[in-house]
Amino acid sequence: MNVNNLRENIALVSQEPYDMTIKENILLDCRPGQNITQTDLEKACRETNIHNFIVGLPNGYDSFVGGKEIQLTGGQKQRIAIARALVRNPKILLLDEATSALDSESENVVQKALYAAAHGRTTLAIAHRLSTIQHADIIFVIKDGKVYGQGTHQELLELHGIYYMIIQKQYLGESNL
Repeated sequence: MNVNNLRENIALVSQEPYDMTIKENILLDCRPGQNITQTDLEKACRETNIHNFIVGLPNGYDSFVGGKEIQLTGGQKQRIAIARALVRNPKILLLDEATSALDSESENVVQKALYAAAHGRTTLAIAHRLSTIQHADIIFVIKDGKVYGQGTHQELLELHGIYYMIIQKQYLGESNL
């Protein structure tokens, strides 16, 4: 497998934007030679439901995030990170704890953006908050580097194994796993 080709087809949704303008943040991970227009940029932001927020800022897409300029909420940061991944138009989308630092309301908004982003793509999500992955086609339960179960949300619940126990603890508010 050609590693460079693989890298060109993968996009990572990280947890934080960088200290630069919103436009620079989104364009940062473009593929070499990729020519992104303002229309492409705005399309990615509309798909992640962050465009209206951005254009409402005094400097729009040229607003600086980070430092003391514009303070973003967790959900806004995540949607910018998702837009950064989408602008690449990847075949594979990697989500690394994409909703871990969000409150319930922000999580719902980001979840909708993630579902839209995942459409037509292979998506790998790493999550401790199981509400993030409950609609996945297949879930792998990993503990100490070993697979302890795999299946859909419903299949894993019916096994009454580790997944079931974690779901119960999260539902009762006892665990942040």
